[in-house]
Amino acid sequence: MLRDIECAQRSVRFESYIFTSDPVGRQFVDTLARCATRGLDVRLRVDHLGSWRDLSNADIERLRAGGVHFEWSRPWSVRRPLAINRRNHRKLLVVDEAIAYVGGFNVHAASSLRSFGSARWRDTHVRFVGKPAAAAAMVFDCYRDVPPDWLPPVTGSLWLLPNRSRACRHRLRCVLNDTMIAARSRIWVTTPYFVPDSRTQRLMREAAVRGVDVLLLVPGNSDVPLAQWAARAAYSRLLSCGVRIFEYVPRVLHAKTLLVDDRWATVGTANLDYRSLFVNDELNLMDESGELNALLAESFLAALCEAEPIRAHAWSQRKWPRRVAESIGWWARRWL
Repeated sequence: MLRDIECAQRSVRFESYIFTSDPVGRQFVDTLARCATRGLDVRLRVDHLGSWRDLSNADIERLRAGGVHFEWSRPWSVRRPLAINRRNHRKLLVVDEAIAYVGGFNVHAASSLRSFGSARWRDTHVRFVGKPAAAAAMVFDCYRDVPPDWLPPVTGSLWLLPNRSRACRHRLRCVLNDTMIAARSRIWVTTPYFVPDSRTQRLMREAAVRGVDVLLLVPGNSDVPLAQWAARAAYSRLLSCGVRIFEYVPRVLHAKTLLVDDRWATVGTANLDYRSLFVNDELNLMDESGELNALLAESFLAALCEAEPIRAHAWSQRKWPRRVAESIGWWARRWL
């Protein structure tokens, strides 16, 4: 990402939920500022709630002094205090309308191999070029004023799906549900926060019952314990229907991918939880060619080798304190 930004010739559009003033964040600050001083159109949009404590005023001033158009996304307002509930959770980079990135990576040291080494978060981010990248630039530009029913143009088998729309806030959930209904051989899910609505869970159970290999990969140690409790509250019903569940143990799992059969795949910013499906602004890349599916399947299987399976019998024997924690998490699931 830094290399592509350095090589930009015309413009850089950057959007992130978390942007931290650590060594990694300062690299991006310096690189973006240098691009702006070269006369490029550089725009940076950062979620206010996600980053206001972590992105320093000094770095913001450095960006603006260099000519970067910096803006907080959805800043808190006294006039609309409850609007803080809806966040801009997207992570998008577009360079020259020709190269784009989308996925789970935030701008912080925990995502950097150089800074964190083998302990860095396990995440998935994809780079794509050409017409889909031009569509990504349109997604960035339309953030503030989205026409009703607007969608980025479909560019062959690769297309972008934002859920920010005045006509339908649940567009992403509808697409994911439709693919689960159509699944014939496999549904492989990776998500750091598994707190979906009842319909999505039911579709996963029904798919497993009809013989689809439904495999769920979630963190063994989450950075949001309450979300993990809520996820575990759903395990028993999923396991009883044949859904296979694995918990990834070595490090924090932050990837968000879904593979259906051997062709359809998506990767992006959306978790399989209430906030991503119903509340937050998200952006996912969809592919129906099978190419992305194959790449993500390889990564999925590699992670599975480091994960621990959840066995139905052993799970039924868990102690009551864990059950109480799960009940608390389940009660709070709509806010997670």
